[in-house]
Amino acid sequence: MTVHRPFRFGVQAATSPDRAAWVDLAHKVEGTGFSVLSMPDHFDDQLAPLPALAVAASVTTTLRVGALVWDNDFKHPVVLAKELATLDLLTDGRVEIGIGAGWEKYDYDVSGIPYERAGIRVDRFVESIAIIKQHFADEPFSQAGAHYRVTDLNGLPKPLQKPHPPILIGAGGPRMLGIAAREADIVGINPTLTQGHVGAEVLDSMSAEAVDAKVERVRSVAGDRLDTIELNNRAFIVSIHDDVTTATNNARQSLPHVAHLPESFFSESPFTLIGPPSKLIEDLLARRERWGISYVIVGPEDVDGFAPVVEALTGT
Repeated sequence: MTVHRPFRFGVQAATSPDRAAWVDLAHKVEGTGFSVLSMPDHFDDQLAPLPALAVAASVTTTLRVGALVWDNDFKHPVVLAKELATLDLLTDGRVEIGIGAGWEKYDYDVSGIPYERAGIRVDRFVESIAIIKQHFADEPFSQAGAHYRVTDLNGLPKPLQKPHPPILIGAGGPRMLGIAAREADIVGINPTLTQGHVGAEVLDSMSAEAVDAKVERVRSVAGDRLDTIELNNRAFIVSIHDDVTTATNNARQSLPHVAHLPESFFSESPFTLIGPPSKLIEDLLARRERWGISYVIVGPEDVDGFAPVVEALTGT
């Protein structure tokens, strides 16, 4: 029998006009009962994740912080590991490490970072995860691979959380889901983003049936690790309203790519939260039963409407 983890919830925020607004958001997220404030990692109009998360942690006491997710190609793993260990130490152990192989072509185009084929990016990511974990360990290490070479490095400082802060790997395709099942503490069930951008084709990978296959891939690879893994997803299509029809229509109007989708997509996909809080509670319980997803992230615009759900389900 599968043992379900208790629910917890996070908010993914990207930007803020100033310090005061960012601090207010951190206070609000913590005060509403969310567990985590996370950030994306792109070269568009967003704050840089590490300094912004450090500020958020400095003005809160229980709020955990992390990225959803750091792009492995943007920093050498030794640099990222040192920064994250420092943040974990200085936040009294409140860091979660979200990391992925990189997917959005725009980031690579504007920065000049080579956008290599997915297989190379994933190969590099596998080496990076090994380096990050060894950086957090007690002993010096060396690693020589096709993409990174580390020699007799004792990664300092060490993180407060042992053996390391929880590692979330975001994954949408079979290979990355398998890697996440083997290496992650938290597996982020993502859309499949092999096109390098978000378009109508991504929606097929967000259906309930597609998520069935993704979760089955995790379960088949994880084996005995399965009960130690927390399953996560980011709800991208959120419309909280007492009337389900109105909520669905609002979602269709706000996101043109979803306008043609059947009603079943809005009620069944874990990437959607449509309807009043009472229905969302029922939906999340059913989705945990079906897939084991217990850690759900929404956007900052959803904090107030989603608050009753957080209050009702957190820790249950």
